[in-house]
Amino acid sequence: MNPAECSVRAALNIIGGKWKPVIIYYLMEDTRRFGELRKEMPDATQKMLTQQLRELERDGIVARKVHQVVPPKVEYSLTPYGRTLRPVMRELCKWGGKHMAGAR
Repeated sequence: MNPAECSVRAALNIIGGKWKPVIIYYLMEDTRRFGELRKEMPDATQKMLTQQLRELERDGIVARKVHQVVPPKVEYSLTPYGRTLRPVMRELCKWGGKHMAGAR
């Protein structure tokens, strides 16, 4: 197989990154504000979280909505395209749970 044609590589080009799958996981069921994501992912730096959110937005996975209030309110949610990742993320969560439990 030609490495350039590998579908896993294509998927990881979009959702690969230390925090992207975690961001997608937290946005699977609900819209979140930036501060909420920061609290749910305390190990992610603000800079890294911002960068990964921007990349997900650029790739059409995440939508960013700015509310014109003071102070500014920004919300993130999955786009319809991003929601197509829900089954993938659910399976990844199942696998991770089994891994954490020591099943191999």
